[in-house]
Amino acid sequence: MPKKISRRSFLKRTIGSLFSLFGLSAGGYYYSREIEPKLLDVNQHKIINPDIPSSFNDFKIVQFSDTHLGFHYDAHQLKKLVKKINALKPDIIFFTGDLMDTPNQYHESNIIIPLLMELEAPFGKFAIYGNHDHGGYGTDIYKSIIEESGFKLLLNSHQKVKLLDGSSIYVIGIDDAMLGKPDIQTAIDGVPDQSYKILLSHAPDFADEAETFNIQLQLSGHSHGGQVKIPFAGALVIPPYAEKYNEGFYQIGSTPLTLYVNRGIGTTRLPFRFLCKPELTVFSLFQK
Repeated sequence: MPKKISRRSFLKRTIGSLFSLFGLSAGGYYYSREIEPKLLDVNQHKIINPDIPSSFNDFKIVQFSDTHLGFHYDAHQLKKLVKKINALKPDIIFFTGDLMDTPNQYHESNIIIPLLMELEAPFGKFAIYGNHDHGGYGTDIYKSIIEESGFKLLLNSHQKVKLLDGSSIYVIGIDDAMLGKPDIQTAIDGVPDQSYKILLSHAPDFADEAETFNIQLQLSGHSHGGQVKIPFAGALVIPPYAEKYNEGFYQIGSTPLTLYVNRGIGTTRLPFRFLCKPELTVFSLFQK
């Protein structure tokens, strides 16, 4: 009887075959497993919109996503990431899901809580659920860790961010589209329509629905940017709900909604990154 091959084993063999096909062989395999996953792009972008109050000019957001602790990403690497984020001196920090790869099999929460507590942002730290945060019976585990770490968990809810002069913007967070129950109508209830709104959604493709709610900016993760990109072929693995939008900026609808898809920090399923380095994103807000 033929031996059954797991999806992970199949993908691993596929990647090995593709590296060989493109002449990368053992060198490319080593680079994609041991080097590129440890590299980090810090990408800085300006977000310009007339709905941003002028007092928020140069307000700095740092987004990180998809650490997948426990799968080829450990607490020591997280500690270095925390230092790097703090060095950027963010005004506000967003984590867009998938903290642990398999929450009920990760046994170092006592280590990562004090590390995440070290993250500093005067206007708060906010997080949402990713699919892995619900998976592995992780819903309550993730909630406990993220809240004990000083983050506000937005679950189909919103938070007003107010400056001393009274001007404000709104942060809206929805549940994961794959394993949760996202409800954007509930999340946005009570938010003034004319206000500047930032939506945190782990799933990028949810932007097509968000665009109908007069939301100006959506920040997402989930895709890992494809994690492995093959020349002339593109991203090798694109998960559900990131099939349409999987990396970088998109303008959606006539308003339009600006979507940014972060490539994430860790890896999942396979410990490879190729032509798709981990990413930390810094956004500076400006009124047009």
